[in-house]
Amino acid sequence: MSDLFWLSTAQMRRIERYFPLSHGVARVDDRRVISGIIFVIRNGLRWRDAPKDYGPHKTIYNRFIRWSRLGVFNKIFAALAATGGKPDQLMIDATHLKAHRTAASAQKGAVPRRIRTKGGLNSKLHAVCDGCGRPLVMLLSEGQMSDYKGAALMIDALPKAKTLLGDKGYDADWFRQALTERGITPCIPPKANRKIQIDYDKTLYRQRHKIENMFGRLKDWRRIHTRYDRCAHAFMSAICIAATVVFWL
Repeated sequence: MSDLFWLSTAQMRRIERYFPLSHGVARVDDRRVISGIIFVIRNGLRWRDAPKDYGPHKTIYNRFIRWSRLGVFNKIFAALAATGGKPDQLMIDATHLKAHRTAASAQKGAVPRRIRTKGGLNSKLHAVCDGCGRPLVMLLSEGQMSDYKGAALMIDALPKAKTLLGDKGYDADWFRQALTERGITPCIPPKANRKIQIDYDKTLYRQRHKIENMFGRLKDWRRIHTRYDRCAHAFMSAICIAATVVFWL
C-alpha cells in the first residue's frame, strides 16, 4: 500500500459492496477519494486543505456529505462490527467531544445537531464495545444526556453476551433488570447513596479500561477529538469511519 492510499485493495473489497451504485458517468476512483476523506478526518484538516494527490477537494467533500446523508459509513461500520462474532463480554461508557465554534454556526431546518450550548459546546458519544475493546454500537447525543439515558436508547441493539461492564453512571435498577432479562449479568459498582449495596466482580471490573482505550484511539483522529461538522449525521459518519479503520479493517 502506497503512502497515498490508507486502505489496501483487500480492505476496499470488504467495504465496496456497501457503496451506492453509480448512475450515468462513472465515479471518480473510490479508493483515492475514500483515502482523501480518511486523511482529512485523521489529521483534522479543512476539506480545502486536502493534498492535491487525492483530487479536487470538492469531490472529496461532496462524496463524504452525500454518502453521509445516505448513511453509507454507518452501514459499513455496523456490517463489519457484526462480523466480530458473539462476544462473551460487553462494556459500556460515554465520552464528551468538544465542539468547535464553527460547528455551532446557524443551521437551517429542524434537524437536531446533538450539541449542547448551555455550559459549553460539546457532544457526547455513547458506545458499547466487546471484550477486546472494539466498538459494536455507538450513539451520538447532546453533551448533557446522562449515561443511563444513552444506555436506554442503545439497549435494544445490545448483542447477546454473558456480562456487561459499566461504571457507576449505569447503576440504575431498571438497567440492571433489563440486562438480566436479556441473560446478561451486570458488573456495575453501586452508587454510594444506595441503601443496599450491590456486590460486583471487582477483578472483572478492572478490564473496563479497554473501552477507555477505545475512546482514546478514536480521539487520536483530530476531527473526532474536536467536532467541526455542523450536522450530526456528518460528525457521526466521521466517527464511524474512524472506528471502522482503526478496529474493523
